[in-house]
Formats: sequence, structure tokens, C-alpha cells
Amino acid sequence: MRTAPPAGERRAPRRPERSPDEERLYRKQRLAAALRLFARFGFAEGAGGHITVRDPEHPDRFWINPFGVDFGHVRVSDLLLVDADGTVLHGEGSVNPAGYAIHSRVHAARPDVVAAAHSHSVHGRAWSALGRLLDPLTQDACAFFEDHAVYREFGGVVLDAEEGDRVAASLGTGKAVILANHGLLTVGGTVQEAAWWFVSMERCCQIQLLAEAAGAPVPIPAETARETRAHMGSPAMGRLNFRPLYTDIVRAEPGLLE
Repeated sequence: MRTAPPAGERRAPRRPERSPDEERLYRKQRLAAALRLFARFGFAEGAGGHITVRDPEHPDRFWINPFGVDFGHVRVSDLLLVDADGTVLHGEGSVNPAGYAIHSRVHAARPDVVAAAHSHSVHGRAWSALGRLLDPLTQDACAFFEDHAVYREFGGVVLDAEEGDRVAASLGTGKAVILANHGLLTVGGTVQEAAWWFVSMERCCQIQLLAEAAGAPVPIPAETARETRAHMGSPAMGRLNFRPLYTDIVRAEPGLLE
């Protein structure tokens, strides 16, 4: 007779697979919500910043926020579908040239990356000016331990594919890269992951700046940081932490789903 597995090993029932159209809407809704959240958290600044998500049916295409539209006003219907050549296939508006140069090359280099996020957040930019990796100073910072890089070759606004390729190469297999003198870029297997890693990394930059201003921070030992990363830095944890943010922003601003 079969016995039930221990409670800790029980698996949640599998959800029915979504059709391509259902998955596309699911991704676009979370993309629009992530942009609204970035506006709420003060990550938006002028026309800079972009979040992208692959199209589920055409993985060489991605959805992105329209250039020059405030993050806080973006709706699902405003999102643009862009192909590998930068041509807008769906939607009205234009694409941030730097956004295309960076995101197109990251998506091309990393087939596992479904979404990528970049904006000019305050503490991310401040930390990027130091040209250093984040230290594992807190439980949350351990999510990035040995899983992020620094791209040190700032050469002005990223407008060409070669520069995008160098950013992607610096990112490597990690979940984030600090663009020196520029800001943060995070990626994930879902919009939820990429957006949460950005939110968390921005806060980790703020905490390390505060800690170093106050004294000499004591980092978490490497072995413990790795063990903590296995939990705090997992894709499931990224999705879990994004969930309440999504629920809150949709309740507060339901128009984003239009």
C-alpha cells in the first residue's frame, strides 16, 4: 500500500498549462504592474529605464514599456512588442534605444532569461559609482552573493549592439549586474523574479551605503552566505516576494490591467 509522503515533501497540485494567449496576457499584466511599482518606489526618472519580458510564442521577441511614457501611467494595452531587429510589431509608440540595445542582447545571450529590468534608481546609481560588488551584509543581500557582477566599462549611453553584448557577457549566468556609473540590471525566469531582484538589490545598495557610512560592516561568512542564497535567492523566493506587491498595486490601480 502506498503511503503519503511526509508533509515537507508534498507537492502542490499542478496548475493547468496556460495557452500562449493566456500566458502572454499573464506576462504583460505583471510587466505593467512591475512598471507601476517602480514608479511607486521612485525608480522612474524621466524617460530612462525599461523592463522587458519575452513573448511566450515567439522567444526572439519581447514586450517593453513605450519610450517617454511615465512608468506610473503604463497599462497592459500600452506595451510594445519588439522583434530582434528592434521593429515594433504591436502597439503604438517607440522603443528606448538604450533599452533595445541592452535588453535585446541580454535576451539573445541568455535563453533562460524571460524578463530583465533596469532603471536609474538612486541607491543603485550611488553604489554603481563605486565599481564594487555588494557584500553579504544581510540575509537579503545573500541572494546576490556570487550571483552578480560588475560591468566596469562605462562608455556613455548604451546605444549599440556591441556594448549590449559586453553588458550581457558581464552578466554571465548571474541574476544581476551592476553597471558602473549607471545603475542596476536584474534578470529572471519571470517578470516577478526580475522585478523583485531589482527592488531587493536597490534596497541592499542603500543598506550597504548606510552601513559603510556608519562604520565597518561585518559581512556574513561565505559558506553561510551561500547556504542563505540557496533559499533567499531562489526563483521561487523571487516570485513569492513579488506576489504581495502585485496584489497591492492591482487593487490600488486596477486601470493598469486595461
